[in-house]
Amino acid sequence: MPDRRAIVNPVKGKKPPDTGPLAILAATESDLRLLARLADTPMVEQRKLYMSSLQVHADDQRRFTLAGPMIGAPYAAMIVEALGVWGVESILYVGWCGAVSQQVKAGDIILPDSAMVDEGTSGHYCDPSCRVALPARPLVHQVRLALQNEGARFHEGAVWTTDAIFRETVEKVKHYQAKGALAVEMELSAIFTVAGFREMEAAGILVVSDELSDYQWRPGFNTPAFKIARETACRATMSMADERRTLEPRT
Repeated sequence: MPDRRAIVNPVKGKKPPDTGPLAILAATESDLRLLARLADTPMVEQRKLYMSSLQVHADDQRRFTLAGPMIGAPYAAMIVEALGVWGVESILYVGWCGAVSQQVKAGDIILPDSAMVDEGTSGHYCDPSCRVALPARPLVHQVRLALQNEGARFHEGAVWTTDAIFRETVEKVKHYQAKGALAVEMELSAIFTVAGFREMEAAGILVVSDELSDYQWRPGFNTPAFKIARETACRATMSMADERRTLEPRT
């Protein structure tokens, strides 16, 4: 295991936000706006978080945070670190991905049960030989139930996390296909690893935005299926926030 000591550490600051125990991270600005529109709980605070926006939603029964957008493992790790020191206990990430498996198409939804590490951040939080990062199983189960309650059809399995979107070569796609990856994205293995290191739980929902499985790039960002899947994933996510009605007093 890596040395837990560091010279630079995340700090609360003088006026930390009262985030609540759950933070929902949106990779894209469009999904952040969609999540905010779907929230039944009013926004009580908004501020900048690095280059992202942080919104605290709260009423008498619930308190949770929305944050985003974000891109790449290092930046996602910074966000998780900041949220952890402010008291967040659970991270739910909503992002987009590219299909690697031939069974996965644009407009599909993926519930990741693991993330293959092909990025440089996770190795600073775990043994560098670790090549797979795992989400928190109880939180994955809650996401599964939320998707099922929305009537969503989804794939469940491994994804591949890379730092280099423009180095998804034929050789690499074949390599991760052989390992059983359903899709490729840029944040989840780091989010899982950092959350585990900081004793938080994390899970994710991915919407397939494009396809690489036949070694050609096939964008699906403008398809009706992709739009519907984004809305379904965000509704399932917000249903989890709405169901977390027990607020712990801030200490």
